[in-house]
Amino acid sequence: MFKLLSKSPILASMNNKLRLAIDMDEVIADTIGKFITLYEERHQTKVVLDEMHGKEFNEVLPEEIRHTLRQYINEPGFFRDIPVMEDAVEVLQQLNEKYDLYIVSAAMEFKNSLADKLEWLNEHFPFISWTNIIFCGHKIVNVDIMIDDRLKNFVNFEGRKILFTSPHNLAIDGYERADTWKDVAGMLL
Repeated sequence: MFKLLSKSPILASMNNKLRLAIDMDEVIADTIGKFITLYEERHQTKVVLDEMHGKEFNEVLPEEIRHTLRQYINEPGFFRDIPVMEDAVEVLQQLNEKYDLYIVSAAMEFKNSLADKLEWLNEHFPFISWTNIIFCGHKIVNVDIMIDDRLKNFVNFEGRKILFTSPHNLAIDGYERADTWKDVAGMLL
């Protein structure tokens, strides 16, 4: 017979480590940094992070080029060369020793993102096994702790929620928040 998992948010794995899910875009991958560079190169449009407080990237673009955002995200290779967030590699290496660490990323919406994201992870985070990478649409994962920049991913999640700061979520209160990977290290290591 099957054994049902407890509804408790603390569901330690078989090796007694807590399960930790970490998002990619705007958490370990500096997607906004990539957008800023892309729009400077292709449109000579300068986007300043301080002007993005509480806004999505497309909201700060001039109206006449907003439509290009979705086009660029769907280009082959868009997700392949995104910069890594400062201190992410070092902190994830340490977290990987203490937790059952999973990378959980929405990789189905954009047609080329799955392969790009897998190659990116293999390059920058080779210590994370392919068995601990979850590409999905909705993040319905059963872990103890989740680090994400999007509230929608916390909706039905019962564990510890850590909101990773990104310009679009700066106006959101009421969540445990990490501004940097050093902050995450202080919270979880």
